[in-house]
Amino acid sequence: MFFLDHIWLIPLLPAFGAAIMFFFGRKLSKQAVDAVCVGVVVLAFLFGCGAVSQYTRWSHDYPGRPFEKILYTWLGSDTGHLNFLKHDGTPAQFQADDGFLLDPLSSIWLLFVTGVGMLIHIYSTGYMAHEGGYYRFFGYLNLFMFSMLMLVLGNNYVLMFVGWEGVGLCSYLLIGFYFHRKSASDAANKAFIVNRIGDAGFLLGMFTIVWYFGSFRFTDITALARSGQFSIGDPIITAATLLLFVGACGKSAQLPLYVWLPDAMEGPTPVSALIHAATMVTAGVYMVARSNALFVLAPASMKTVAIVGALTAIFAASIGLVQNDIKRVLAYSTVSQLGYMFLALGIGAFAAGVFHVFTHAFFKALLFLGAGSVIHALGGEQDMRKMGALAHKIPRTYRTMFIATLAIAGIPGFAGFFSKDEILWQAWHSEGGAYRLLWGIAYVTALMTAFYMFRLIYLTFWSPARSQEVEHHVHESPNSMTVPLLILAFFSIFSGLLGWPHSLKGSNRFEKFLEPVFSREAAPVLAEERPGQLAAGAKEAEHADPWEYILMFLSIGAAVVGWGLARSSYQNASEGYVEPIASKSPRAYDLLYNKYYVDEGYDYAFTGRRKLGDVRLGAMGLGEASSWFDSRVIDGTVNGAGWITRLTATLSTWWDKWIIDGLGVNGPAVAARLLSYPTRMLQWGLVQWYALVMVVGLVGFVAYYAWR
Repeated sequence: MFFLDHIWLIPLLPAFGAAIMFFFGRKLSKQAVDAVCVGVVVLAFLFGCGAVSQYTRWSHDYPGRPFEKILYTWLGSDTGHLNFLKHDGTPAQFQADDGFLLDPLSSIWLLFVTGVGMLIHIYSTGYMAHEGGYYRFFGYLNLFMFSMLMLVLGNNYVLMFVGWEGVGLCSYLLIGFYFHRKSASDAANKAFIVNRIGDAGFLLGMFTIVWYFGSFRFTDITALARSGQFSIGDPIITAATLLLFVGACGKSAQLPLYVWLPDAMEGPTPVSALIHAATMVTAGVYMVARSNALFVLAPASMKTVAIVGALTAIFAASIGLVQNDIKRVLAYSTVSQLGYMFLALGIGAFAAGVFHVFTHAFFKALLFLGAGSVIHALGGEQDMRKMGALAHKIPRTYRTMFIATLAIAGIPGFAGFFSKDEILWQAWHSEGGAYRLLWGIAYVTALMTAFYMFRLIYLTFWSPARSQEVEHHVHESPNSMTVPLLILAFFSIFSGLLGWPHSLKGSNRFEKFLEPVFSREAAPVLAEERPGQLAAGAKEAEHADPWEYILMFLSIGAAVVGWGLARSSYQNASEGYVEPIASKSPRAYDLLYNKYYVDEGYDYAFTGRRKLGDVRLGAMGLGEASSWFDSRVIDGTVNGAGWITRLTATLSTWWDKWIIDGLGVNGPAVAARLLSYPTRMLQWGLVQWYALVMVVGLVGFVAYYAWR
């Protein structure tokens, strides 16, 4: 039980690597940086494998029970100093532990976060070999891993929020890694600001939960939610889950908070792979899946999750049809695939949604790292219009990216086929067909996915070369970059076998592994024994409905049709080719190419970058107008009132001094002073002056009588 008892070491290992980089990294060689930063992630992966292996054996003795390791009380105390009243007036204690939880759900995230993260670290040693800030980059990557592992392994919402904010900070640092480029710093700011909106929803939802349930701990909340004390449709639980979903929309880039993720391509390509495949964008999916017991009690929230997921999937896929930057195509693909995951969670197919997260981690990491290898081969070029004919020049990169494309397109035998098809089937038959409109949206999205992914393959690898300027740069990437591609390609093929469906005579081991988290009959979830309780979602039933086979063939048909359309449109795309959508419908092309003008709309509505004459529009314009009103009207009124008060006081003082005091109280004295003025002029008090006056007077007197 060594690994389980010391599970807290798993996030601590990358945290140690980050600390070494931040304090001593400047003085270390690149080889030393590689040894420390890659080494701690390899150890975390091995430690995680050991912990999951021991947990599976431990769970045989304690079926379905999560393993918790509590180190100490982090917030609150046993003395009751932080008591508060719950919604019903009963006392509760505000407490959050520094505790770690391992169950089937966190085990899955632990394995692919550390496994894919390890491969991305190895890949980065080749991709970033000639970049400045090498130690800083790896310090940020290690910090990213620490934050995501804290989010996944924390046993309460507060600790999850610490990791939640940590991945947000690291995304800001890594997206803006090339901070000397304004586009990179703007993208980092955009990601940070948009995620703050989602984080506000997460916080409000978290505090609503603790006020309603009296605890932050997942096991306590799950047990209470399944106890039958709360009715389905409870308004407080509905409000709390909707607020949590606002947070998920921010982190996992769902409408309307998706706008930061495509711009995150400004960071180095390994960062894109880490964000899109293994860490940040899967955080929202994990949070909703972890809170499944609450969401099942809030049908309105579930429907909201499903609808937003489906709309996000088709919205992002349609934009990806015409993008030319190879990384942006993959970015919109990620937004679309995340929509699939939320669609599954919203219809109650929690295991199917988590399975798609798992398979997506491998083929999306492979696609991004493969795109990085293409960019590396072409000396930094990312525009697919300047590529072509690369299949024989960088064969390892081409073959592995082709495997990932087959997986994401849903070609049978590859991982994406099993996970995506399960979501489509669940959307078709859930609640007696109530979600078939959403199935239709998801089906069209699958066709679009196949089209834009094979468009990427044709424009990059199979069509004629379209630029002689970049062709002479072409070279295959080093082994440090291509070996991770080969490993990810292996899992992009075979990881889907874990979810081999019942309809194809499989056992769907992935779903069975997750039964303790999502099944109807839940085993005791707290440290003490409890009877079985209603779980957070019904187990996906074993099915053999003929419609499943029909839908499976339709799904395969969508992948084949998308491939065929891409082939006919781009197989011979020479220099100066015209996009088929642009030739048939220029307005539709402009709308898609400009991403439905959502960013421009946000500029008008919020950022104030657009002006009408000299007047700034949007919220910033309202802010400026408010500032003008404040300074000119409010402050002017206050200052004017003060000026009038001061003038009145001055006049009053003058009136008192000169009129009241002068003519009233002191009037007689003033008159006496005025009448005595001539006499007072002669009263100098100087003897010599008096003598002079007497002499002058005497001389005058004598002269007067002499002349007389």
